[in-house]
Amino acid sequence: MAINPFLNLTDKERKIFRKLSTPLKIQHFLYSIDYNLEEKGETCYSPRLVLRYKKANCVEGAIFAAAALCFHGHPPLLGQLISKEGLDDDHVIALYKKDNHWGALSKSKYPYLGFREPIHRNLRELTLTYFECYYTYIEGFKSIRGYAKPLNLTKFNSKAWITSEKNVSYIIRGLQKAPTTKILTPKMIRNLQPVTKLAKQAGEIWIRKKRIMTYLKKQQHL
Repeated sequence: MAINPFLNLTDKERKIFRKLSTPLKIQHFLYSIDYNLEEKGETCYSPRLVLRYKKANCVEGAIFAAAALCFHGHPPLLGQLISKEGLDDDHVIALYKKDNHWGALSKSKYPYLGFREPIHRNLRELTLTYFECYYTYIEGFKSIRGYAKPLNLTKFNSKAWITSEKNVSYIIRGLQKAPTTKILTPKMIRNLQPVTKLAKQAGEIWIRKKRIMTYLKKQQHL
């Protein structure tokens, strides 16, 4: 018998999920909460904990979005944009389809890595929309190299991933095991140019406004 992952929602939690009835409403909710800078150590909040603390990092935001999509009939799918190892962090997104085309939702430290309309025929097309704006914050190096096969979170229903009171780090481990696909050849990588000065300055306006520049420099060991 299928396990209902929403069975133990509180009335307040259920009311919030009910209101997040479209992908854009879910994305606006992610915009409205703080970015989780994990000051006290690494976290992987369940959707319940995201609602409780009103903040989420990249992975937590994607997991929450997948749960909200699932509440309204979509499969809870996570995707992952793969960066060059040692250069940048991977980026986790919640995936959805409309009329057989892919869209995405996410929580990011950077405004251009969020919502994607469901207009992409495949995951490669969707991934490429992130390419020009996926770069290291200090040098401006374009860092995306591929994408992972979607992870369906229904496989974790027995672990109560939506209403867990603990970190759901097993979801991260599941993502790490997902097969990946490269989007660049070695020659393409050698010929990559940094982002333009104007694009980099635009990004810095956002991250300085959100007071996370120190956090980003620490992440990139500078």
